[in-house]
Amino acid sequence: MATNTKKVPLKVKENTGYRIFLVINFLIMLFVVLVTLYPFVYLVSQSFTSEKAIIRGEAGIIPKGFNIDTYKYVLRGEFLHYYRNTIVYTLIGTILSLVFSSLLAYPMAKSELKFNRVLTPFIIFTMYFGGTLISNYILIVNGLKLKNTVAAFILPMMISTYYVILMKSFFQSIPKDLEEAGEIDGLSKFGVFIRICLPLSKPILATMTLFYSVMYWNNWYQAFLYLNKKQWPVAYYLQTIIRGVGAKEGDGDATSVSANIKSCAMVLTVLPIICVYPIIQKYYVQGMMLGGVKE
Repeated sequence: MATNTKKVPLKVKENTGYRIFLVINFLIMLFVVLVTLYPFVYLVSQSFTSEKAIIRGEAGIIPKGFNIDTYKYVLRGEFLHYYRNTIVYTLIGTILSLVFSSLLAYPMAKSELKFNRVLTPFIIFTMYFGGTLISNYILIVNGLKLKNTVAAFILPMMISTYYVILMKSFFQSIPKDLEEAGEIDGLSKFGVFIRICLPLSKPILATMTLFYSVMYWNNWYQAFLYLNKKQWPVAYYLQTIIRGVGAKEGDGDATSVSANIKSCAMVLTVLPIICVYPIIQKYYVQGMMLGGVKE
């Protein structure tokens, strides 16, 4: 006679020591969150605080004399043009970086390829040793003739060795049985990569998308070296605003008002990244763990 038995989940009994640990852990995490969040909240508040309140030293986590005049000053005229440049550079650069990084990382993950004995150490070598600023500048300007082109902004940052190694570790974690099954079904090596490995690599691809996007979005130094004014990204435009305001700091009042403009510029720069991060945050931890740890 058959009997139906249900598995009763075991309930772990929480002793006093474990409860104390939970409370202490919660308090520590809460303290870390507050310490991390406070500077950004203060920055946002200062950007909306009136100049008079800043001069009087009344800026805090709650805006005093709420105003948006600083945002109007920063957003006026050419700001949207530079913002569009940044969006274009970030989209193009991120896509190219993902394509070439994955195409480089996938062969590196195949230990049976003989040339990996030479390729992998060579790529790792570039992470510790690179060309000097002068040699890179001569290469971009005189060698490749890329002065005042989008390629001059994107090409020097297109492949990050560290990110390639993370992607390599992730590709190594994909079961070889799946790839062999694809080859039995008639897929080529490239077909296995496109139709099997990439769909399984969403966590690491999402993580690399975030990393590369932030890198391109915040970069202003390449624009300083290679681009003309019409091609500036918004990061370099805001950099010029901050430097221009800082140059006028002759007294305490000017310094306080310049802090208002700098806060506004930093908020505008970081806002898109903050909006994008929650969308791919669920892939971020998984991608870093699977890409950074190999069994």
